[in-house]
Amino acid sequence: MRKPLLAIAAAVGLSLVAATALPALAVDTTVTFSITSAGLTVNAPGSASLGSVASGAASISGQLGSVTVTDERATLNGSWTATVTGTDFTTGAATGPETIPDINLSYSPGSATATTGEGTFTPGPGGIINVPRTAFTGTDLVGNNTATWNPTLTVTIPAATVAGTYTGTVTHSVA
Repeated sequence: MRKPLLAIAAAVGLSLVAATALPALAVDTTVTFSITSAGLTVNAPGSASLGSVASGAASISGQLGSVTVTDERATLNGSWTATVTGTDFTTGAATGPETIPDINLSYSPGSATATTGEGTFTPGPGGIINVPRTAFTGTDLVGNNTATWNPTLTVTIPAATVAGTYTGTVTHSVA
């Protein structure tokens, strides 16, 4: 009687060892994937009106509308700088009295109205935009991010300026 019981126990033991034994051959598969990045863009209104003032007014100012930098580069410790510059404002034939020089354009970015992502978003100091000036910066950036602000443009009107509808360009760029 003992022999069949031992045979059964030995058979059960062997089947347990066989069930838990490692395979004779194992193969690893290395798996990869990519996260692609897009770019860095800036968007601003296509046009803006500062309204109107009576002749003899010293200046006119108003907000340009939302300016947004979109950073889809997915960086680690990245940064960007948005700059702004302006042109002369002219009316009619753009003679001297029909021109407000770009030195008379002042830009104030104000605070961010919205941001997304991880990083530090800082308005530039503002100032005269006859040359490129810092409008906004993003630093210590991780992943994708955006920053939006609504800048104010102030135009100082020379005393000898004639009446008319003046047109100029404010250009935002980002790098």
